Amino acid sequence: MTIEGLAGGIARIVDAIREKAAGRKRLLIAIAGPPGAGKSTLADQLCEGARAAGESAEVLPMDGFHMDDSVLRLKGSYARKGAPDTFDVRGFLDIIRAVKGGEGEVLVPVFDRTRELAIAAARIIPVSTRFIFVEGNYLLLDQSPWNALASEFDFSVMISPPVATLEERLMHRWLSLGFDEQAARTKTEGNDLRNGELVRRHSRQADILLEA
Repeated sequence: MTIEGLAGGIARIVDAIREKAAGRKRLLIAIAGPPGAGKSTLADQLCEGARAAGESAEVLPMDGFHMDDSVLRLKGSYARKGAPDTFDVRGFLDIIRAVKGGEGEVLVPVFDRTRELAIAAARIIPVSTRFIFVEGNYLLLDQSPWNALASEFDFSVMISPPVATLEERLMHRWLSLGFDEQAARTKTEGNDLRNGELVRRHSRQADILLEA
């Protein structure tokens, strides 16, 4: 299913997820897309929509599994922060599988973008939660080791705005964090948009494609 824009889209997506979840105790929903696509906003809106419909729901951000800057510098990957190999994929898979099992509450990390670091055990996924909205760039990436996630998600949404929109949002993000024009341009064009192209070209097909 392809949906153009968010207007009216949230309710339709929530309805589709609830239909998929009929008779099931827990559902993991992947919210994927390029950097700057609006994944966090979409995940929060879907979570709110599910709660408004009487469901229990939480958001689990992939960004909490960024490798620390000190590790990235040691590995020589600091300039590429945000690329697929700059995340703790094993740790992310372990958390996803624990959440999928639903046998107890799970504490998950959250990324603080203002400080560019992950905060451990910053969010709780209670055992009673039915819908878990997992958001991140590479959730549907069809490349190892990310393709190990393929069997973990029960439903998926890909949000994919035009490249010009992504570029504008990404530039605004880095400028608002104190980067000068040249540094923001380097981050946007030299890393983020390249990672976004990887997501667009090499991700598995989602249940819903949202063009926003």
